Amino acid sequence: MYSVTSGLKASQRPALHPSLTLGGKKSFVHQAALWLVYLTVISGAFVFAEPAPVDLLTMGLIIGLPVVGLTYFNGGLKMLLAILLVIAACHVVSVMVSKHTGDSLIHVAVSLYLFVAAAVFAAFVARRPKDHAQLIFSAYTAAAVIAAIAGIIGYFGILPGASEVFTKFGRATGPFKDPNVFGAFLVPAIVYALHSFLNDPGLRKIAMSMSLGVLTLAALLSFSRGAWAASMISIMVYLGLSFLTAKYHRQQLNIVAMVLIGGILATLAITAAAQTDAVGNLLAERAQLVQAYDMGHEGRFGGQSKAMDLIVSHPFGIGALEFARTYHSEEVHNVYLTMFLKAGWLGGGLFLILMAVTIAAGLRHAFRRTASQSLFIVAFAALLAIILEGAIIDNDHWRHFYLLFAVVWGLMLSDRTIVRRPRIVADISEQRMQLAGIPNIPLPNAEPKRAPRIQARVEAKPVLYDVRGYSAYAHRAPRIVRARH
Repeated sequence: MYSVTSGLKASQRPALHPSLTLGGKKSFVHQAALWLVYLTVISGAFVFAEPAPVDLLTMGLIIGLPVVGLTYFNGGLKMLLAILLVIAACHVVSVMVSKHTGDSLIHVAVSLYLFVAAAVFAAFVARRPKDHAQLIFSAYTAAAVIAAIAGIIGYFGILPGASEVFTKFGRATGPFKDPNVFGAFLVPAIVYALHSFLNDPGLRKIAMSMSLGVLTLAALLSFSRGAWAASMISIMVYLGLSFLTAKYHRQQLNIVAMVLIGGILATLAITAAAQTDAVGNLLAERAQLVQAYDMGHEGRFGGQSKAMDLIVSHPFGIGALEFARTYHSEEVHNVYLTMFLKAGWLGGGLFLILMAVTIAAGLRHAFRRTASQSLFIVAFAALLAIILEGAIIDNDHWRHFYLLFAVVWGLMLSDRTIVRRPRIVADISEQRMQLAGIPNIPLPNAEPKRAPRIQARVEAKPVLYDVRGYSAYAHRAPRIVRARH
């Protein structure tokens, strides 16, 4: 039997990743757990109130996934969880100086739950990187399409009473409380639908093109400037990374064609929508970079200036929800300033550093040849847009932000780079040549005892190995490529 590691002792052979030790047939408990994950992600589309159904199901997964063995906490994920717990502890310290301890403590409890949930989902992805990431994105896209359809029905009043339920301030909200959250929720699904449209064959390509149109229309009708910016940023990042990491020129040509065709269609769609007075007026209003409520001492920028002054004078923070209750008429609308106010200098600094490390490490990992490279680019592009969107909105309690954060870190800390081993060249004797089925033809006019040893170039069937040296095809026997004297 031929194997790269056959000559090593058992103690020297590389240990297999835990996800590779699972058999192809899953137990009923594992199947039920995977379906529960799917249902949990889909339920994330319905957040009319808190706690939402997704919160109750996620709490069950926090306990259930480790119990049934569908998580893998390696050293990196343990360190990530430790950092998140330190940030949560800083939240608790800040509550002690809050004037409304009860409300602040509830807010901190939700933050702690989201931190732990992110770590568990990251460990779930790390257990089987490609399969579990694909499961999450499939469920997320289904949830986003359902929410988008609800938003479109509500905005155009297709069903009686739908406008009162699925719209707010003349903007589509779908099954969410806020149109800004609704629009941001659609962004990862838009990127994944675009990815599937570019890479999937047949009927799935058609289905994803229809989903992409529905999601894009719903995001437009949310009239969320943050969602519009996040959509453009995530699409550009995805297309740019996909172009740079494409293996074939044909893929690069498809991306260029997609950019041109998509740009033309988007321009036509926006132009057509602007012909309607209601839509055109709201588009013109929301397209302005600075709104009237942003200016002034009591506006958004004035509130952020107050927040900076409070951060300098309160190293332990002022407590969660305290800023809008005591110092300003609304929240800060900047998640990084908000984290400094809620968790002090230490907690806010750790959160800011964690986001910066996520961007830097994610950009580096996007260029690694892994089995889930394309899915990682989707997750990273969407997460990067939401991280940048945090500069204009408080997104520290967005469920989909922590889900994307978990997918990105789960893939980065578990999915290994796939490399191609160099060809193996070996000298083999005449006896081995005979065993391999190659006839021993003596040289003309040469004595058998002086005939040179015949060398053959032996090459294993080209297979992909990961950095641990493991391959599912390593057991196949070698084949002789060429024999020479």
